[in-house]
Amino acid sequence: MQLLFLGAPGAGKGTQCKMLGEKLALKHLSSGDLLREAVKQGTEAGIKAKSFMDKGNLVPDEVLIAMFEEVLSGASVASGSLGSSGTKPLAKTGFILDGFPRNPAQAKALDDLLEKLDTRLEKVINLKTSDELLEERITGRRVCPNKECNAVFHVKFQPSRRDGICDQCGTELNHRSDDKPEVVKQRLSVYREQTAPLIEYYDGKGLLVTVDGEGAPEEVFNKLLEVLKVACQK
Repeated sequence: MQLLFLGAPGAGKGTQCKMLGEKLALKHLSSGDLLREAVKQGTEAGIKAKSFMDKGNLVPDEVLIAMFEEVLSGASVASGSLGSSGTKPLAKTGFILDGFPRNPAQAKALDDLLEKLDTRLEKVINLKTSDELLEERITGRRVCPNKECNAVFHVKFQPSRRDGICDQCGTELNHRSDDKPEVVKQRLSVYREQTAPLIEYYDGKGLLVTVDGEGAPEEVFNKLLEVLKVACQK
C-alpha cells in the first residue's frame, strides 16, 4: 500500500503514520527524517541538501525529489537503513509519505517520480482538525532536548510526572520557538496558503480520504483503519 498523509501542523500526522506503519508493516517516510538520514549517509542528494541547509536555506524541490528517488528505488544507503523489505525497493513494498509534498508543484513532481518508478499513490489521507485544537496541541507541546531521548510531552494531554522535567532522562524540557503562539498562527497561515490546495488536487484524482483528526490518538487511529478499509474495498 502506498499512502500519503495531509494535515496542518499539529494534526497528528506523525503519530498516526507511525501507528499505521507498525500495523500494516509499511515504512513511514518523513521528509525531515529522510533529509537528516541522507545527509548523515552522504548520499548524492544528501550532499546537495547539506549545502543548502548549512546556509539556512530551504532545500530546493529538485533535491528533495532526488532524495525520495534514492530512497524509494533502493538506490541509497539511507533506504537500507530506513528498512526496505528484502530485495524489493520501497516503491514496490509500500510506504507512507509524511511532510512531502507541501505544494502542488511538489505534488506534480512526485507524480512524475512515482510514474518513473512504476508505482502510484493508493490513497491520500487528510487529517481534518479545527484551528483551535491545532493551536492547543502545538503550543502545549514540550520536548526533551537530549538528542538520545527526544521524548515529547504535552502540558494538558500528556504531562510529564515532574513539571518541566523529562520522565525518560531527567532533562529539562524545552518549549520550541516554533511552538510559540505567534509562530503557530504563522505556520497555520502558510499551511492554508501553500499546502491546503493539495486537498483539492488529490480529491480531483479520486485519491482523497478525509478522517476526523480530533480525539485521542487511539480513537483517531480506529477511525483511520475503518475509513481505509472501506476506501480500499471500493
